[in-house]
Amino acid sequence: MSGDRSSAPGYPAMPGPLVAVDGLSKVFDVSAPWLNRVLEGKPRQRVHAVDGVSFSIQRGQTLALVGESGCGKSTVARLLVGLYAPTAGTLQFDGQDTRAVLAGPNAAALRRRMQMIFQDPYASLNPRWRVRDIVAEPLHEHKLLVGDDDGQAKVGQLLQSVGLAAADAAKFPHQFSGGQRQRISIARALATQPEFLVCDEPTSALDVSVQAQVLNIMKDLQRERGLTYLFISHNLAVVRHVADEVGVMYLGRLVEVSPKKTLFSAPRHPYTRMLLDAIPDIQMSGRARTPVQGEVPNPLNPPTGCAFHPRCPHANARCSAERPVLVKRDGVRVACHAVEEGRIPAP
Repeated sequence: MSGDRSSAPGYPAMPGPLVAVDGLSKVFDVSAPWLNRVLEGKPRQRVHAVDGVSFSIQRGQTLALVGESGCGKSTVARLLVGLYAPTAGTLQFDGQDTRAVLAGPNAAALRRRMQMIFQDPYASLNPRWRVRDIVAEPLHEHKLLVGDDDGQAKVGQLLQSVGLAAADAAKFPHQFSGGQRQRISIARALATQPEFLVCDEPTSALDVSVQAQVLNIMKDLQRERGLTYLFISHNLAVVRHVADEVGVMYLGRLVEVSPKKTLFSAPRHPYTRMLLDAIPDIQMSGRARTPVQGEVPNPLNPPTGCAFHPRCPHANARCSAERPVLVKRDGVRVACHAVEEGRIPAP
């Protein structure tokens, strides 16, 4: 999957990454209602779900975001496709300001070029609609159909591209397994011939054997169509199968961004090491394993300095007082004082 690929048909490729994110932040107000705050004397409460995240994705590549539940991965996904408006930072798609374009007359054209695959195939498909209506909905929305016959033909082609039969178009979602439903979701996402797919844990609700089938379909589609993926997952085995580059998130911040091979062979950040050490050693190689220690802090009251310092075996006074920034060394970006100061031995 590595290597740059040409853009999707009909869109001239611009130089540089397809997706570029800089200083992206999202704050949610989770305060109690106004009257409750007045009567009980409670202050406003805000959660920094995404806090200063920066990354880029090259054309035809897959960036995977990993981390424990609540670290902000899914919020990043929704920010990228415009389901949430960012509190701060910039989003660029093919050199254009995403937020400005989505607020202007060319919003529909941009939405055609980016689509999202959701986590739960049971909740993301309308149970009252037949599959042909589900898959054809984006085609109608973007006025990409010439007539009814054209719609039937395109729906059949899309279903066949994800390993289903054209005759499945007449069925309802409840007549399919979870893996088949997720294939329908992928077919719907591909209807507008997008260049960029945001995949929010697309296989987490599926059995392991079915996961492999869906992931292989996604890899094949990427090769055939030159697709660019943002892949959200908490499963490092899945990430190892699909990603070119991996970003590790903790409490709304990126703590490490690294090429896949480097991350799995030589992780730098202590949190990344803890995640990898917690993977079961199926080969029984005898390597030491350290389960992830402690709990994720309350996002309403995050720790000062480095958010990971209460769980980090290498933390010192600087870690609790000063927030580390992502520093690039040898092709890897790491936000860690202990790595910067050489207090962590090389992996």
